[in-house]
Amino acid sequence: MDNEKKPCCCCGTPAQPEAATAPAIDASAVPTESVTPSCCRHKDRTPEEHKALLNRLSRIEGQVRGIRGMLEKDAYCVDILVQVAAANSALNSFSKELLAQHISTCVADDLRAGSEVKLDELMNLLPKLMK
Repeated sequence: MDNEKKPCCCCGTPAQPEAATAPAIDASAVPTESVTPSCCRHKDRTPEEHKALLNRLSRIEGQVRGIRGMLEKDAYCVDILVQVAAANSALNSFSKELLAQHISTCVADDLRAGSEVKLDELMNLLPKLMK
């Protein structure tokens, strides 16, 4: 991966140079990746990250299809609810992983560039995730 500054893939805004007053962040604690403008709404993931997230979603899809099958076969309510709880837990785990990736890359890169746009976005997101 490189530190090449790319224009925004959403709006074409050129990448801004990092601010000289950017907060100090230990570079070894944050994965290095291409830096894009704050307005960008896409994430460049490594092939491993991409595959791991898709695999999690595939398992969740299978769980939901299984729940549907149980309902179609008039399975016992408690048995269905146990599977619903498992699917909810899997979705929560997916959310935690995605949130961790977002904080360690998108938010950290934005802060390093001297912007707090992604941090503000995260602060607005957290109450929704904690319902």
